[in-house]
Formats: sequence, C-alpha cells, structure tokens
Amino acid sequence: MIARSQLRKITPYTALLPMFVTVLVGYIGAGLWTLGMSMTASRTFPSSHFVGLAQYQRLFDNERWMLSLHNLAVYGLLFVLACLVIGFLLAVFIDQNVTGEGVLRTVFLYPYAMSFVATGLVWQWLLQPGDGIDSAIRALGWHDFTLGWIVDQDMAIYTIVIATVWQASGLVMALMLAGLRGVDPEIWKAARLDGISAWRVYLQIVLPMMWPTVATVLLLLATAVVKLYDAVVAMTQGGPGTASEVPAKFIMDHLFLRSNVGLASAGAVVLLVPVLALAAPYAYARSRKEAA
Repeated sequence: MIARSQLRKITPYTALLPMFVTVLVGYIGAGLWTLGMSMTASRTFPSSHFVGLAQYQRLFDNERWMLSLHNLAVYGLLFVLACLVIGFLLAVFIDQNVTGEGVLRTVFLYPYAMSFVATGLVWQWLLQPGDGIDSAIRALGWHDFTLGWIVDQDMAIYTIVIATVWQASGLVMALMLAGLRGVDPEIWKAARLDGISAWRVYLQIVLPMMWPTVATVLLLLATAVVKLYDAVVAMTQGGPGTASEVPAKFIMDHLFLRSNVGLASAGAVVLLVPVLALAAPYAYARSRKEAA
C-alpha cells in the first residue's frame, strides 16, 4: 500500500515525467537512427556499410530533389503570407463585435478540422477541368471557360497553395483573434482621441504588441510547410509529371516505392534542419521569458 504522504508527493508533473522521458528518448533515438542510415548504403533493408556524406551528395545532385525544394520555397512563401494576411483580416473583422460572431468563428475554423487528404480531394474535384468550378461556370453560359490550373505544370503548385490556405487561415484567425482580445482597450481610446486611423493602429501599435502570437503562428505555419505531403498526394500526386513535387513526397517515394532507405534518410535529415532552425530560437526565447 502507498502511504498518504507518498501520494501527496505525486503531482501531475511527476506522474507524466516517465511518459515525457519515453517520448523524448523515442524522438531522439529515431532522429539518431535516421542520421545513421543517411550515412550508409542502405537500400531495401538497413545496412552497416558506411559511405559518409555520399548520400547527401547524391541527394543534391538529384534534379527531382532540387525541384522539390524549389516548389517548397514557392509554396511556403505564398502559403505563409496568404495565411497571415487572410487570418489577420478575418480576426480584425470578427473583433468588431459583429452579429453572429460565434457562428462566424465556427465557419472560418471548421476547414482546419478536416484532414488535408479530405481537403485535397475536395479541391481536386473543384479545380478539375470539366468538374466543379469549371462545370458551374459553363452552366452559367460561358461555354468556352476552362479552369485547367491543376493539370498545368506551371500552375499546379498554386492550386495546392489555394487549398491549404483555405484550410489553415481559420486557425490563424483564431490565434490572432485571441491576441487582439488581449490588447488593452485604453489603447484604442487613446488612438481615437489622437485621431489615428484604425488601420494605422492595427499595423503600427497592435501588431507589434502581438509579436508573441505572430511568432507562434509563424512557427506553426512554417512547420506545416515543411511537412507538406497529404494535400499534394490527394490533389496532384506530385504532378503533372513532377511539377508539384515536394520534399516529403520525394522521401516517402524513395523509402517505400524505390527501396532506397539511405537516400530517403538523407532527405529526412535535410528536411529536419529548417524545423530545428525555427524551433530552437523560439524555444530559447520562451525559456528566457519564463526565467525572467
């Protein structure tokens, strides 16, 4: 039997500590294993044949990998900017105490509750030539109208941007709205007395005060960019050809379809670097803030 004095010493933190340690060791162990495999000649099965950085050289000599990095850069820039702008504008709109605020928040946030696979399939149907938007506009009388972005090599990546921005903007709205509701109302009163326009207050006063919220949003969006996979597979399968190829799909294809564990592991390690580069400064800043 456990004595009552011992039970009092058991806090939620001590109870969760073993699980936290297990998860942490699992992540670190998986990361080290992936790093080790990236320096071997592993193919279908893991191998102990050490090849150093040869897999990384092969990776960056691969045109498909370089194309996937280019696509990810284009996608990431547009996705983050669009989500920030749309999410902030939606938050500002709802912050005006509009009628039906609860319903609007639910409507804007609902897409984020869907999986990226479901989102991808819906938008694939909407953008597919002959279906969805194309069919609806032709039914209105524009019989020569064609919306072929999803099958156009130059436009396919932008269709993925549209679909994922539609899904993620609601989350940005919710976070930004929480930040806006934390702004001191006295600031707005002072701004009105000084005759400062509302948009200048938002851009020059409110947004700088919401920097912790903006930093959190940026971290979440950047992480979503790096792990982009589901929406691409559901919408375009990386096509037409390799026009919408992204690093995560390159890694999964080489891991499961091409039986190249070494090259896939090298790609995974390279993909981990930007995540750590984003997460480490954020974690450091949070720890400094809590210590202060």
